[in-house]
Amino acid sequence: MTGTETIHLHLVSDSTGETIHQVARACLVQFEGVKAIEHAWSLVRTSTHVDKVIAGIEAHPGPILVTLVDHQLLIRLEAAGRRLNIPVISVLDPVLGALHTYLGRKVRGRPGRQHELDAAYFNRIEAMQFTLIHDDGQQLHDIDHADILLVGVSRTSKTPTCLYLANRGLKVANVPLVPGVPLPREVTTATGPLVVGLTNDPNRLVQIRRNRLLMLNQGSESDYINLDEVRREVAEARRLFERQGWPVIDVSRRSIEETAAEILGLYQERKEREDAV
Repeated sequence: MTGTETIHLHLVSDSTGETIHQVARACLVQFEGVKAIEHAWSLVRTSTHVDKVIAGIEAHPGPILVTLVDHQLLIRLEAAGRRLNIPVISVLDPVLGALHTYLGRKVRGRPGRQHELDAAYFNRIEAMQFTLIHDDGQQLHDIDHADILLVGVSRTSKTPTCLYLANRGLKVANVPLVPGVPLPREVTTATGPLVVGLTNDPNRLVQIRRNRLLMLNQGSESDYINLDEVRREVAEARRLFERQGWPVIDVSRRSIEETAAEILGLYQERKEREDAV
């Protein structure tokens, strides 16, 4: 099919709606030429609220993605979907069903439980505070308390990657590699954190750095964006990572999420090796 197709997409949740929004976004990008007008219905926990949702769906018919743990409310939405000939997809059902079968435990059916203030929530807050304090080579005296330490040349997305990982509950620090400046001893001798080297394609780095300088209204003539110098900078970084025995990730054309996912994989492998000892 050619051209752009616009659909109404109803996101119905008994909590904040963040879960279903992420699912919808991940699925929609798989369909080229489809534009979705999203109708977000959050904190849907009563029959009265479901009536309002159904009225909205009748006004703008379109697929319905649902995260409702109250089965009676879900039944009402499914009935409306059949009447309007609209698909109703309960995105939690396959997961809950599989876990119920595996665990042999009853689903509690309490809406919004993922947002309770539990230990994991406070761990994320603590991790975020640690990560912000240890950004860009700061507070190196307690770097061994980090779970992960990222080392990389300028403009390799160290800070946003750290923040993404911190939101997963990991304490992450990052240190920039500056040409001609040795890494602090605290970094080269760190034994606590998983240390990962980040690098990038030199041509891509020059492009990113040039755009950065333009945004800052700074001069464009410097070794910082000289291709030959940047090539030497990247080559020296790789040699350093190899000498230190650090795993290396080339972030060229990678999203923050993809880089973070690879780092998480390395971190999990390290934990498994340590646990096996």
